[in-house]
Amino acid sequence: MVDTHCHLALCQPEEAELVAAALDAGVRRILTVGLDEESNRGAIAAAERFEPVYAAVGRHPNSAAGYDELAAGDLFELARHPRVAAVGETGLDFYREGSPRPEQRRAFASQIEIARRVGKPLVVHVRDGDRETGGEALEETFATLRELAEGVSVILHCFSAPPERVGEGAERGWYCSFAGNVTYASADSLRESARLLPDELVLVETDSPFLSPRSKRQERNQPANVVETAAVLAEARGVPAAELGALVETNAARVFGW
Repeated sequence: MVDTHCHLALCQPEEAELVAAALDAGVRRILTVGLDEESNRGAIAAAERFEPVYAAVGRHPNSAAGYDELAAGDLFELARHPRVAAVGETGLDFYREGSPRPEQRRAFASQIEIARRVGKPLVVHVRDGDRETGGEALEETFATLRELAEGVSVILHCFSAPPERVGEGAERGWYCSFAGNVTYASADSLRESARLLPDELVLVETDSPFLSPRSKRQERNQPANVVETAAVLAEARGVPAAELGALVETNAARVFGW
């Protein structure tokens, strides 16, 4: 099993304990994801310290304000690091809107190009405002990826699009990574999306410390909990948990090159 998206620096307890707990649970690889200049460097440091950990470096849409050529140049240099497996997370967030939309769009387009230049996959965040799925941010994100990301491997992190949008992403070879919210009682539509996705595009993540799976909703999430999310994903797809775990490991190794 692998956790293809977490934020180790935001989790509890300390990183060494988190990695040990994940290994005990059978998690072989962890991608810890940066959100800005400081956390990008922290992610790389964790990847250098722990053999199972790799880093993604990016500028989250809620941190996109002030993103300029200097920031892009810094991110490009970080993305070339051998322990960096992906660029992002980047994308569009119309829920919190911590940054103006024009700045989110500029940072998103820039990071697509950085991913292309360094030959690494792009981790995409998308969150809508009034509607949880199928809204404006999703429409614009898909349009931007269609226009700018041809030839770039795309991972739709914390996938939350409705079943009718799965086909479009699958046709373009976009990976979809499912987080703990797929385990919630109210997530029938999301589980249907997971069922429809082709085998070769399925990934699983925790997004820890956020989105704890159903049995741990009152706790902060951590990479070890990806096992529970994967079990629910396997049930939704009608396969044994071990088979789903092996599939996800193969897909992650292909896209992240680890």
